[in-house]
Amino acid sequence: MKSRTGSPQDIESPYAWMRLLVSLLLMTIGSAGMYSVTVVLPRIQADFGVARADASLPYTLTMVGFGLGGILMGRLSDRFGVMVTVLIGSTGLGAGFIVAGLAGSLWQFSLAHGVLIGLFGTSATFAPLVADTSQWFARRRGIAVAICMSGNYLAGAVWPPILQHYIDSIGWRQAYIGIGVFSLLIMPALALVLRRQAPPAELATAAAPPERARWLAGVDPARALGLSPAALQGLLCIAGVACCVAMAMPQVHIVAYCGDLGFGAARGAEMLSLMLGMGIISRLASGWISDRIGGLRTLLLGSVLQGIALLMFLPFKGLAPLYVVSGMFGLFQGGIVPAYALIVREYFAPREAGARVGTVLMATLFGMALGGWMSGVIFDFTGSYRAAFLNGTVWNLLNVSIVGFLLYRARRGSHLLRRSVL
Repeated sequence: MKSRTGSPQDIESPYAWMRLLVSLLLMTIGSAGMYSVTVVLPRIQADFGVARADASLPYTLTMVGFGLGGILMGRLSDRFGVMVTVLIGSTGLGAGFIVAGLAGSLWQFSLAHGVLIGLFGTSATFAPLVADTSQWFARRRGIAVAICMSGNYLAGAVWPPILQHYIDSIGWRQAYIGIGVFSLLIMPALALVLRRQAPPAELATAAAPPERARWLAGVDPARALGLSPAALQGLLCIAGVACCVAMAMPQVHIVAYCGDLGFGAARGAEMLSLMLGMGIISRLASGWISDRIGGLRTLLLGSVLQGIALLMFLPFKGLAPLYVVSGMFGLFQGGIVPAYALIVREYFAPREAGARVGTVLMATLFGMALGGWMSGVIFDFTGSYRAAFLNGTVWNLLNVSIVGFLLYRARRGSHLLRRSVL
């Protein structure tokens, strides 16, 4: 059946908000692929008799597949619509969890995560939904994108305690198969709401505030920074890798870290849930802020605060302080990744939204993959996570430096761009 294209009246309409709610639910379900392997990491290490770094490999492959899939699914979404990518994601996610639950070795489990769950599953419910949401909103684009991407953190708040409960009661294999069946049943029904194609880019431009409309209509936005689109995207990708190497250290290893300190995996799952629950608040607040100060300034603010929170893990090893620091880490860094999507929409053509957003978000996911694996290697080499926290801090400084450079270029070139538009 042919789906109709959105009209000017659909931009920021009740339908757009309903569509946003469905996107939030789909991202929450789809992002289970990111957090399930974090919770099950200690069981994988014990069941397959491998080192911590080897047990971290499935997470790394999931993030690599997630990142590569973001580009693929972004292009498919630009061409065929977001509903098609969500249906692909439902199949990949469902099959991936079932196959992983039946895996007889670590490499089978890792391939199921990397190819089915990461490449064809979770990726379809991330970048395509973010890019699609950005095209249904103009004046409230920042908060809308933040709400959509909160599904990623809502998944982190909801799935770890649920998974830990079922892992303890029925085993991790049965829990995985259950998630797979749930995804195959629920996601296609939700995807039907997304049949309508996004409004043409010029309609979103017309609905934008006057300054943004002139910005989008008059010039190549990337030139506002004095950079080519390829150079700008390259710098954003490097920054995305760097910030998420730092971000991955607590998110991937907090459960194992708590186990090493003697608090148990259940306490670690609670800290991860708290961390990502606070990340939801951070994403919503950052979306509101970004509508007022822009994506670059929001990214710089979140990156600086993330570095501060990461350093706070070093002196505190008690149970109560770790809960506090985990909550602060989530509150400080939750708005970072949505800021990249907003920067892409501010500095690149709307017709390239799916592919551009997918590419930059791919870089952030590669950073998560690299950070998760690197932290496991550092732990195996040093016997503690102290050096891993310091390693994350250094990568975070690289990210702050790049964002600061881009912000400097933006401030320097903005008055020239405004004069050329006017």
